[in-house]
Amino acid sequence: MVTIIPNGHSLSNAAVSRKLTTMTSTNIPPAPARGPADHDVRDQIVAAATEHFSRYGYEKTTVSDLAKAIGFSKAYIYKFFQSKQAIGELICANCLREIEADVSAAVAEASQPPDKLRRLFKVSTEASLRLFFQDHKLFEIAASAATENWQAVISYEERTRKLLRDVLQEGRETGDFERKTPLDETVASIHLVMRPYLNPLLLQHSMDSTDRAPALLASLVLRSLSP
Repeated sequence: MVTIIPNGHSLSNAAVSRKLTTMTSTNIPPAPARGPADHDVRDQIVAAATEHFSRYGYEKTTVSDLAKAIGFSKAYIYKFFQSKQAIGELICANCLREIEADVSAAVAEASQPPDKLRRLFKVSTEASLRLFFQDHKLFEIAASAATENWQAVISYEERTRKLLRDVLQEGRETGDFERKTPLDETVASIHLVMRPYLNPLLLQHSMDSTDRAPALLASLVLRSLSP
C-alpha cells in the first residue's frame, strides 16, 4: 500500500513512517500548529487547501474532503493542524500579510505624514478589495475569520493600529498633526473610521463607495488633525 503526496511521488507506508520519524520538532509555531513541523509538508497542505477552498468553498469542505483531495490521510493532516479552522487561519493570515505588505510599501514611499495617512486609507481599501473579492469562495474564510474574531484578524488589526500610530506620531513630531488629543484616543478613533474598509463583512456592504470614500475620509481625518 502506498501514500501519494502532493509533489507526485509515491511512498510506502514504511517510508512515510521513516519520514515522520525524522521530522524535526523545531520552529513549531504556536497554536493552531500541532505535531512535527515539517514546513514543506505544511506548505503543501496549505497550498492544496487554498485551491480546494477556492473551488468548493470553506464552509462546505470538511477535513475528510480535504484529505481525499490532496492525497493525505485525515490523521496525517491532523499531525500538522488540529482543525479545519487552523488551516483556514493560516490561509487568512497569509492573505492579510499580503495586504500589509502592499500598505507598508505604499506608506514607506510617501515622504510626509499627511501623504502617508492618505496612502494608508487608499491602499488598505484597494488591497482588501483585491484579495477578499477576487475569489468569492476564499471570501468565506475571511468572513468566518471576521465573524468569529480569529487570532489572525486580531493580530492584523493590532498591526494596522501600530502602523497608524507610527504615522500619527511622526506627524506630531513634524508639526503636521495636533498634539492635544491623547495619541491612543486618536489612533482608536481613526481606526474606527477605517474599519468599514478593512473588515470583509463590512466592506461587502460598502462596495458602492470604495472608489471615493478612502480619499474623502482621509481628507476629513487630516482636517481634524490640523494643529
